[in-house]
Amino acid sequence: MGSQLLQSIHVHPVKAFRGLTLREAVVEPWGLAGDRRWVLIDDGGRVVTQRQQPRLALAAAELLPGGGVRLSGPGMDPLTVPVPRPVGTVPVEIFRDKVEGVLAEDEAAHVWCSEYLGAGTRLVHMDDPATRRPVDPEFARPGETVSFADGYPLLVTTTASLDALNSLIAQGDHPADGPLPMNRFRPNVVVSGTAAWAEDDWSRIAIGDVVFRVAKTCGRCVVTTTDQSTAARGKEPLFSLGRHRRIGGKLVFGQNLVPLTGGSIRAGDPVTIHD
Repeated sequence: MGSQLLQSIHVHPVKAFRGLTLREAVVEPWGLAGDRRWVLIDDGGRVVTQRQQPRLALAAAELLPGGGVRLSGPGMDPLTVPVPRPVGTVPVEIFRDKVEGVLAEDEAAHVWCSEYLGAGTRLVHMDDPATRRPVDPEFARPGETVSFADGYPLLVTTTASLDALNSLIAQGDHPADGPLPMNRFRPNVVVSGTAAWAEDDWSRIAIGDVVFRVAKTCGRCVVTTTDQSTAARGKEPLFSLGRHRRIGGKLVFGQNLVPLTGGSIRAGDPVTIHD
């Protein structure tokens, strides 16, 4: 194998919106700076994602200095939303977690999101990721926290594993669904130069000078079947993952990471695998 490199970096300023590709990013204890600090909730306070609303794949959120976002989407006028003042919180139900967040102050933000989806939603910001939401205690160390990501600060995938998965799809029952691009898996960091599925055996890695521990494999859901450029759904990759990548009852692709140190990472950084 050649040298292992950080091929690309991705953040999702509003959870479930389209991802942004960055040349470099700051690594904070709870994830990449600006990643998934905003989320949509329904009238019951439950998080809204592409699981329920695949059309979120077509919405974009540009990250602004200071942490605000500029929303855009098909048929919608762009809207700038500043970080709200922490004047009070609302409960957010994200899977099994109950988290506090701060509503966007401008009512226009809630109207924009509701009109885009055709359903009542509100836009919420995580004001203090250092205290709001602990990582799953089954796989966490004391004090580790996470933003509105599914469960862990970062997700890493590898180009070799995607190539291997696309080969399985091509040989399977739904070859027309492939090949799939990496954005189906919505990673934060993508590594090149490894063997296929090498990440299964990682326990600690360094990207440049920043060190991460590997918490657990990432179980995949219906979002991976959603074309991120059209919002249409197919059978893959879940069909092929179910046949070939079922581990511990989960269909897995990628690994969840927790930062052990801070700093910045840049596309092209060397990636070192530690025992």
